[in-house]
Amino acid sequence: MSQIAEQKLGSVQDAATSPIAQIVLDGLSRPQKTLPSFLFYDARGSDLFEEITRLPEYYPTRTEAAILVEAAPQIAAHTPPGAVLVEYGSGSSRKTEILLDALPNLAAYAPIDVSQSALAEASARLGRRFPTLRVIPTLGDFSAPLILPAGLSRRPRTGFFPGSTIGNFAPAEAAALLTHMAQGLGHGGKLIIGVDLLKDVSVLIPAYDDASGVTAAFNLNILARLNRELGADFDLQSFRHEARFNAAEGRIEMHLVSRHRQKIALLGCLFPFEAGESIHTENSYKYSIAQFKALAELAGWSCQRVWTDEGDLFSVHELHRGV
Repeated sequence: MSQIAEQKLGSVQDAATSPIAQIVLDGLSRPQKTLPSFLFYDARGSDLFEEITRLPEYYPTRTEAAILVEAAPQIAAHTPPGAVLVEYGSGSSRKTEILLDALPNLAAYAPIDVSQSALAEASARLGRRFPTLRVIPTLGDFSAPLILPAGLSRRPRTGFFPGSTIGNFAPAEAAALLTHMAQGLGHGGKLIIGVDLLKDVSVLIPAYDDASGVTAAFNLNILARLNRELGADFDLQSFRHEARFNAAEGRIEMHLVSRHRQKIALLGCLFPFEAGESIHTENSYKYSIAQFKALAELAGWSCQRVWTDEGDLFSVHELHRGV
């Protein structure tokens, strides 16, 4: 589970003809109904996700932050003065401050995010904390081509992709994204990336189905958003949140399960649900260190260093552009 994007559908009338509406209609028409995970992140969903990151069951955020604190001096030692730090899907840029503390000689920090408000808030906060740092925010999808100002385009670049967001992509999609990043960061580029590790389901499932119900509210909020922005008539009480571990695929799946037989109206279409039928809303792939190294190598990277916590819950990899 990671915050990938904040997309706005606009009014119901406008949204009915939008590409996003077509994605929703297509997903709900499949034998296994699906909804895109980027719909989680309206204002309410973003607040709920921040709450999730503070839950005792949700280990990734605090574990990765602790690893970065330990790894930052080594990362800094292998980052040349005058480099550019590029963060993909920067969000609040909170973890980035750990690296910025250790990298006082950067030429610039270039966060990329689809949320204008997140970029503005993070840029203002970082400007106060690091007054000599040049912050160059980019509003947009981090999978789009990376364009830096002319004065920075020839400088060495280090990418930063924390939060195990890579796990929200199927392996083939993840390899394509890593290839795109390798191309954007250029010859000699580096990538610092967080990767959640395979572990016992007794740890995994509670991280995605906490006792206080915050993750359930986060998942159900996607239906509330479709009601509000696409004029759907989902009864949230008629669905329940469920987290499943798909051992064959090595991933956690989030589902919204219909409590009874029902029909949902959306944009002139009627979608029937049987009792127990689900909408698949998100995947979060987990890797062994060897599996992720192999994936990175397929995308043109070589793994130079790996840091983990004592419990082997999470990993941070330093990848170098392969030669």
